[in-house]
Amino acid sequence: MADVVVVGAGPNGLTAAVILARAGLTVEVFEAEATPGGGSRTAELTLPGYWHDVCAGAHPMALASPVFRAFDLAAHGVELLAPEVSYAHPLDGAVAGLAWRDLERTVDGLGRDGAAWRRLFAPLLRHWPDVVDVAMSDLRRVPSGLATAIRFGLRVLEQGSPLWDIRFREQVAPALLTGVATHAIIPPRAITAAGAGLLLATLAHAGGWVFPRGGSQAIPNALIAELERLGGRVHTGHRVDSLEEFSEFSEFSGVRAILLDLVPAELLRIAGHRLPRRYANRLRHFRYGGAACKVDFALSGPVPWQVEDCALAGTVHVIGTRAEAMAAEHAVAMGRHAERPYVLSIQPGVVDPTRAPAGGHTFYTYAHVPNGSTRDVSADVIAQVERFAPGFRDLIVAQNVRTAAEMPAHNANYIGGDISAGAMTLRQFAFRPAPRWNPYATPLPGVYLCSSATPPGPGVHGMNGLHAARHALRDRFAIHADPLDLLRAPANQLH
Repeated sequence: MADVVVVGAGPNGLTAAVILARAGLTVEVFEAEATPGGGSRTAELTLPGYWHDVCAGAHPMALASPVFRAFDLAAHGVELLAPEVSYAHPLDGAVAGLAWRDLERTVDGLGRDGAAWRRLFAPLLRHWPDVVDVAMSDLRRVPSGLATAIRFGLRVLEQGSPLWDIRFREQVAPALLTGVATHAIIPPRAITAAGAGLLLATLAHAGGWVFPRGGSQAIPNALIAELERLGGRVHTGHRVDSLEEFSEFSEFSGVRAILLDLVPAELLRIAGHRLPRRYANRLRHFRYGGAACKVDFALSGPVPWQVEDCALAGTVHVIGTRAEAMAAEHAVAMGRHAERPYVLSIQPGVVDPTRAPAGGHTFYTYAHVPNGSTRDVSADVIAQVERFAPGFRDLIVAQNVRTAAEMPAHNANYIGGDISAGAMTLRQFAFRPAPRWNPYATPLPGVYLCSSATPPGPGVHGMNGLHAARHALRDRFAIHADPLDLLRAPANQLH
């Protein structure tokens, strides 16, 4: 008989499951899709032998997340590969910003703005674990590295305000930073976008944006292997339609905690009638944000970037200047398609030859579009890449398109194609999914949310699962162990 049920086998649900199992509890995980992993799945989406990550590709948090550092992905068979260039940002005129893992090499390539880049990031890089601690917290406690938190906060305020150009004199450095901030799928001159951009850009120099060999699927696979070693189970192809499935009338009548790796709309779907009206109304008013249309390509060769060093980058932000990125994201925020959309592109073959047959390359892209968009924007994506890599279209041997409107059919948490599990506004960053001191506990006894719709928000880092598991352990089982200690403990010290 299970002590705990987890609904959703994404990185957060699986992290919570492993922590709870390491605390000596019996855990059952239910996943609607045929393959577990949520946003970290890998599949042959174009042609046989071409392995594409279904959502998350490059992993800035794989080396930095407190969860993954404690769990030690490498010790569980996940080989993380780091490109020399974490991300690149081409501009017209055959120039590009390159975020090398080496901060000084990045500085050397930014001309007159090199020193400004160093002043912006060197203090954060020296104390990057404290930056991560601030950004990955539950936003309900004083950070351990207070001085670093202040430095980070002041930089966020600067880059999220009209002062965002005050440091820079040329176009390349601000474009390089804006490309990262635009991951948030909101206009990049916003507090939350600036925070995300500064965090990710710092991590680009603190080990890099890595790729798991073979695909992102390696991360959930490692968590599942550990869960199963501890006696837990993952049931795939099992869509939970009601929490009544785990009521006193079922085989799971002994369940004492249910953790949901689900967004508010999904919680309402399976338990809306049981929720207090006020809380349910808050969930109904939870806003879903800008979306992504994903276009995957099988290529006969590497992308022919005009700036050759872009071929060393695992991630390339394709949009142009800071002003162009701002205009494109403003259009999406207003519900319009940008004429030249922001395109986040991933080329894992830079470090991982297992992703495609010999001579071939996988290349996958995410174009930002309005929520619920049914438009196939592959032509716009090709035009944007061709702009900075003439001859790109001649290399395409197959492609696969998943519009924003089609996203929920493959991951129910992606409402309207919102891969961030909720608009990253300042209010929804601090109060995800509703204004409560404990954002993980629902009004239903023993039922917790652990998805990216809770703090600290989206990303493959497992921290939402960790925070929710901490509350469940303490409140339902009177276990006060630090979840990170549970993840670190050698097998012979568990239970």
